Amino acid sequence: MEGVPEQFECETDRARFRHFAALEGVELYHAHISRYAFQPHTHEAFGIGAIERGAERFRYRGAQHVAGQSSLVLMNPDELHTGEAATEEGWQYRMIYLQPAFFAQLTDEPDWWFRDVVCHDPLRSQHLLQIQQRLWQTTDTLEAQGLLYQIVELCRPLAQMAKPSVVAEPHRFDKVKAYLHAHYAEPLTLNALAEVANLTPWHFLRQFKAHYHVTPHQMVMAWRMHQAKQMMDNGLPLAHIAAATGMTDQAHFTRAFVQRYGITPGRYQKQVRGQ
Repeated sequence: MEGVPEQFECETDRARFRHFAALEGVELYHAHISRYAFQPHTHEAFGIGAIERGAERFRYRGAQHVAGQSSLVLMNPDELHTGEAATEEGWQYRMIYLQPAFFAQLTDEPDWWFRDVVCHDPLRSQHLLQIQQRLWQTTDTLEAQGLLYQIVELCRPLAQMAKPSVVAEPHRFDKVKAYLHAHYAEPLTLNALAEVANLTPWHFLRQFKAHYHVTPHQMVMAWRMHQAKQMMDNGLPLAHIAAATGMTDQAHFTRAFVQRYGITPGRYQKQVRGQ
């Protein structure tokens, strides 16, 4: 698309995605990033990966983290996060994203939860990288399923089997988050969101950011891009997806997608659909 690069501006930055036609709910990701800084985004999936070299700095659950070489990165679903290089040479890493429903089928334990997002473990991280590399190369569904179970077994000691209990009293912003998810494709205003929370716009914006560590706009954009990925995986035209996710036009959609995933929608769609 005119005005939008098909790849990162820095020639050392690159990212690739892969899906499995027979394994819905699995996404592989392999990247080397040295100059790009990812805006807040979400994968709505368990993210399990390892740093091959270099180091990454990212914000997750309101705190800054650094994952260096031989570290595991373990993210829970629906967690907004950023990403940027923590060293001059950047960082190279492999991730696998598993949708919660698929993850529950794999484990037969629906309440997995990672407490620590970064774990320095050279042996385990090296093993994970090897498994993920084999996953990327295989075209055999049976082999892929076996490798996925190996990942689960490898990470089992690092997980707790019960999601932390939430407070009995729901937070006033729970309703706002649900509203954003339900109306993500519609025009939204600060006044309308503040009304849902029964706050003035001024107090709402300050308290929302303090609670979620992102603005309402950043949250809804992350959700729009996540929904767009699902539509692209189903082969829908990009112009249709842009309109269906509430974007101004296809150029606006492309810029927003690149800012969060480091790859254009067209290239992403080709990669995950094997084109």
